Amino acid sequence: MEVSDLYEHLKDDLLRFARSIARHEYEADDLVQDGLEKALTETELVNLSEYKQRAWFFRVMKNKLIDDRRKEKRLTWWNEELDFSIREVALTHMEMTELLGYLSPEASDMVFKRYWIGLSSREIGKQLELPAASVRYKLHQAIKKLRKIVEEDS
Repeated sequence: MEVSDLYEHLKDDLLRFARSIARHEYEADDLVQDGLEKALTETELVNLSEYKQRAWFFRVMKNKLIDDRRKEKRLTWWNEELDFSIREVALTHMEMTELLGYLSPEASDMVFKRYWIGLSSREIGKQLELPAASVRYKLHQAIKKLRKIVEEDS
């Protein structure tokens, strides 16, 4: 038996389980696909009994969902924490340029790339040869400083 045969045999159960734990149908489909991709690398899976195969798929899909939710929560926290609502503050281009002048050139560059160009911390990190976590930390510090300056001027 090959993995494709195994999938065809378990497809209905896998979809039913994935839909029961996922928020949306497309998320459930992604979980099944991720499980199938992982199954392709597991050579011993086809030798297990059917209930162990099913349990293996269920565990893989559940773990993937947990990982995705944790990642989503972490990214949401970072976005909320770092989301300096520059667009809400009515500043002209000149005022914003002046405001960025309070930051170091590196921090100013990071803020510009993140909030005007829309690069992710990973993309900025690649350009600056820094870990994404360091970029997020430096952005956090820069935004904190900018918030303080804007609040003082208000």
